[in-house]
Amino acid sequence: MREVPVPVPAAGEVLVRTIASSINPVDWKTRAWDRGPGFPMTLGWDLAGVVADSTVSQFTPGDRVIAMSGQLATGLGTWADLLAVPAHILTAAPTRLCLVEAAALPLAGLTASQALQALEPVAGERILVTGAVGGVGSLAVQLARRSGARVDGLVSRLAHVPAARELGAELVTDRVADLPAAAYDAVFDTASVHPGPALMPGGRYLSITDDPLPADIRSAAKIQVREDVRGLAGLVSMVDANELRVRVGAYHRVDDVRRAHAVFEAGGLVGKVVLTF
Repeated sequence: MREVPVPVPAAGEVLVRTIASSINPVDWKTRAWDRGPGFPMTLGWDLAGVVADSTVSQFTPGDRVIAMSGQLATGLGTWADLLAVPAHILTAAPTRLCLVEAAALPLAGLTASQALQALEPVAGERILVTGAVGGVGSLAVQLARRSGARVDGLVSRLAHVPAARELGAELVTDRVADLPAAAYDAVFDTASVHPGPALMPGGRYLSITDDPLPADIRSAAKIQVREDVRGLAGLVSMVDANELRVRVGAYHRVDDVRRAHAVFEAGGLVGKVVLTF
């Protein structure tokens, strides 16, 4: 932790006072694997806060906003109490959520929605989501159901089965061996789990993990999340219409970020780890 000068927003930027952010896998991997543009750096991809100053007309002081910043590419990390943020990545925060809950939506929500756009599930198909109660997986289950597809979930432990069912997953198990053979038109892997024979021949497989793609699945592909303010605004609309639930598993103050990382890496939470300011 260090004190740095208060940022001054340039033309096209908005000064945001951060209320909360969250920890994502990319954050601890950037830290632990020494990847990124170089140290020292500010980590963080999620932002929920209040506008303090603005150089653009669409945002004024007091507005509640959220954003996802592509930290590795742009160098703009969100774990700071004041940020000068490009206006084009900001959108209004959900009205149904407090800002400390809304901080769990941007990266996870955009990852899930962009993955499902790539998988293109349709009504009548059967989809498997691995890591179905995680930050991305829990949103993917809900978004996949909106397509009319039947959605099943794979979780890491038996205690997580009820939580996945609450989100709308039908068959939920913590054992790959329990999955029906050749049953799934598509698999969305958020947890580094090979679906084995559960994917039907010719089925689609998409991963967001760092593991190598399965050599025995011809369709296997990866996706990396991208900034998309329109997509984020669409997710906000779903939250406000009570069509999409965001789950938080733990809250930690930013000055306790070391412990927050330890909790996140230990796993086992239902929902995201949020950092509050």
